[in-house]
Amino acid sequence: MALVQFHNVSYSIPSRSPDVAVGAALRGRPSFFQARGGHGGLPLQIISELNLTVERGETLVLLGESGCGKTTTLKLINRLLTPSSGEVHVEGKSTTAWDPIALRRRIGYVIQEGGLFPHFTIARNVGLVPALSGWNEARTGERVREMLNLVGLDPNRFAERYPRELSGGQRQRVGVARALAADPPLLLLDEPFGALDPLTRASLQREFGELAARLGKTAVLVTHDVREAMILARRIGLMHKGQLLLLETPERFRASDHPQARAYLDTLNLYGGSL
Repeated sequence: MALVQFHNVSYSIPSRSPDVAVGAALRGRPSFFQARGGHGGLPLQIISELNLTVERGETLVLLGESGCGKTTTLKLINRLLTPSSGEVHVEGKSTTAWDPIALRRRIGYVIQEGGLFPHFTIARNVGLVPALSGWNEARTGERVREMLNLVGLDPNRFAERYPRELSGGQRQRVGVARALAADPPLLLLDEPFGALDPLTRASLQREFGELAARLGKTAVLVTHDVREAMILARRIGLMHKGQLLLLETPERFRASDHPQARAYLDTLNLYGGSL
């Protein structure tokens, strides 16, 4: 059964002024916005007629270059944004019919560096959503310890530390622990491993894949790294200029003759990679 469904979803933002567009061009960032409209007061279309289903228990990876609409797609799921047209359904209900706070508490959200509150201890960061949901102190504390152990961090060593006292990889583990703390059915991950060194990234990718499979969680993960997509995805959604070009298993993606898919796969050959 589908956990998330996009039905003919488009999302646009108001046009920028010509002066702003020219400024962006001079800074080397013109391609996406100039290609998608936005002149003469017309809106800039970020997502165009997206139809997509996320099945329960799968990890769906959205792959694409910067500015293609991947992160916007995540924000449409947790109602940080609402569609300009079409509907997004989560657990069978339109996001606009959900209370936004209730919806977001059903969704774990992980970003680069974990998005931790720097003035909160690790324990308080991990226990934030359970506490906001009305869990008592004892239950929250037990859950914090459980989650830290789950992601490989000894609560006796790490619970009372602050984010600045942790390495990048440790902060990312805390971010995953916080996302899982209230046991949400859905995880959204926005390039969660992109800022890490290659060895730490590979280790966390492997650990996250094993963890998601063991817990049976549904996850939508955004990346521009085709290797990461191949490792983690049950299905890969290839996005380009606000459109979903391809939705395939890693095996079928690897065999695809779509030019955009081939361009990504060629980067593996360029760096001598193989999967």
